[in-house]
Amino acid sequence: MLLDFATFSSMKLQHFKGGEKEVSAKMFHDDLNRIMYARLEPGASIGLHRHSDNSEIVYALQGEAVVTCDGQTEILKAGQCHYCPKGHEHGMKNESAQDFVCFNVVPQQ
Repeated sequence: MLLDFATFSSMKLQHFKGGEKEVSAKMFHDDLNRIMYARLEPGASIGLHRHSDNSEIVYALQGEAVVTCDGQTEILKAGQCHYCPKGHEHGMKNESAQDFVCFNVVPQQ
């Protein structure tokens, strides 16, 4: 199945997971996965949240974001991947002057 995110409508997610500002997202989901192409403008964040029933993979396409996972902070840069295992918590914030763009996969486990 081909997913062409260029043809998907963009959703504006205000204060996503308790974060600041909004996340612009193009999303596909079925019973097996949630797949998202997302953009965080400077100062936008995805709030700290726990993955009790699933994990999440975040691949950075452009820019950088500060990611907090289980209390540890790291910088996620374009070309790198962040993984939040099932049962763990994470959040991210774009503290840079340019947009942060990422591709996320949340398998339904």
